Amino acid sequence: MTTAPPEAQHRLLEVQALDTRLDQIAHRRANVPALARLIELDSQLADLETALVTSRTAANDLRRAVAKAESDVEQVRTRATRDQTRLDSGSGSPKDLQALQSELASLGRRQGELEEVELEVMERLEAHESVLNELTTAHDALVAQRDEVVAERDAAFAELDADADRVSAQRAEMAAPLDEKLLALYEKMRARLGGVAVAALRHGRSEGSGLMVPGTELARIKALPPEEIVFCEDSGRILVRGEDAF
Repeated sequence: MTTAPPEAQHRLLEVQALDTRLDQIAHRRANVPALARLIELDSQLADLETALVTSRTAANDLRRAVAKAESDVEQVRTRATRDQTRLDSGSGSPKDLQALQSELASLGRRQGELEEVELEVMERLEAHESVLNELTTAHDALVAQRDEVVAERDAAFAELDADADRVSAQRAEMAAPLDEKLLALYEKMRARLGGVAVAALRHGRSEGSGLMVPGTELARIKALPPEEIVFCEDSGRILVRGEDAF
């Protein structure tokens, strides 16, 4: 199509302005500041969650170690109590009683050693649980912070989407009377020319390229009938002529 009524060309220019607004809204939506912040927070959360898994695993290992140490101490304590009861009863030969005394001394030393192990593991567990609590607190705070940023992002999206819906409705109304072939040409050119297919010719300057149109070309355009579609030599875009074109 190389011709279109002047009013259709001007309407197409309005459609272009609305499409440009939609492109700008889409760009703003893709670059909402909260999105970059969410990427940063998600990275921090991933690191914290990895640290939490490692810390929880280590804490569970230490809890099992404490339980084993307590069990070992209890076994020695139970055996010592049993031997002490036998010794206190005085039953048995002197040799047996002497053996019980010797075993009690050995069990006492063993209990002391096991209690030292138990204490050391409990101290390690206490220190590790302190670190785990700090990590959990930091994680919870970061999750709360992320929730706030998500709410901020969603609010920004809602505002931009509402704006896009309004502009889309205006665009549909503006494009409705246009010839399908003209619209097809427009969409094809928009895809090829970075989203801008139509611009105005004002005071001899092409708003498609930002450059002044050479005098000979300007004279040629001026001589064309109003329905003739004019293309900018520099940008390839459709130039719409209004009262201030020349």
